[in-house]
Amino acid sequence: MQEPVIGVIGGSGLYEIEGLTEVQEVTMETPFGAPSDAFITGRLGSARMVFLPRHGRGHRLLPSEVNYRANIYGLKKLGVEQIISVSAVGSMREDIVPGDIVVPDQFFDRTQGKRASTFFGNGVVGHVQFADPVCADLSQLLVAAAREVGATVHSGGTYICIEGPNFSTRAESNIFRSWGVDIIGMTNLPESRLAREAEICYGTIALATDYDCWHDGHDDVSVEAVIAIIKQNVATARNIIKTAVEKIVAQRSQRSCACAEALKYAIMTDNRLIPEETLQALEPIIGKYVSR
Repeated sequence: MQEPVIGVIGGSGLYEIEGLTEVQEVTMETPFGAPSDAFITGRLGSARMVFLPRHGRGHRLLPSEVNYRANIYGLKKLGVEQIISVSAVGSMREDIVPGDIVVPDQFFDRTQGKRASTFFGNGVVGHVQFADPVCADLSQLLVAAAREVGATVHSGGTYICIEGPNFSTRAESNIFRSWGVDIIGMTNLPESRLAREAEICYGTIALATDYDCWHDGHDDVSVEAVIAIIKQNVATARNIIKTAVEKIVAQRSQRSCACAEALKYAIMTDNRLIPEETLQALEPIIGKYVSR
């Protein structure tokens, strides 16, 4: 049985995975340009791991500057089957207290169309199902791991993804709350869409850092406040990742979730009409379904 490879995309404050052994740094150019940084491969216990800092080491990239396609493509090429996304978010609910963990099960897209959100195009058309945008199996493991390490965790919820880099206006924050969203962030879309196209399971550990600017009883969100909470949360996130990885390895069998075959019926284009250049570029993504 093929050994699982687990990917971690680190968000604000999480720029490395502690405890990795057999560490190597892999640089890669993709058909979509350069990823956010070099991929760090290694082992965490018995698990093969690939880590990537979403914003680059030193936090150099705005949410809209992250090359999401290159990041997911690179993880796919390195054999990753599950992605644990770590993301700082604002809380849109009174009971999600800064310092809590949320494992969302839905996303709402309020980005502004600046971000490339599909691998398709250039002569090949595909449409993946995205009604349930995270892997339920992986998300359940993340919730269980969070509880096991003693974190206050909220299972499920809607993550609204805004363009950034500025935080919301008070009017926006209150309108978003009226829509019933639970947390607010800037990065999980199109990341999760691309993971689905790449047939990679995707789950989010969302670290609540603030109450955005809707809460009259708390200061408005600021970088200073966010960083203070992130420092507290990062240690918890690392413990959740370590525990979740152990669970993934312990339960390892052939993936039974739909993520593993998300492209099985998604490609609409006649194989004979797909340009050779496009076919070669997308071989890690569509190669098992399209051949000459």
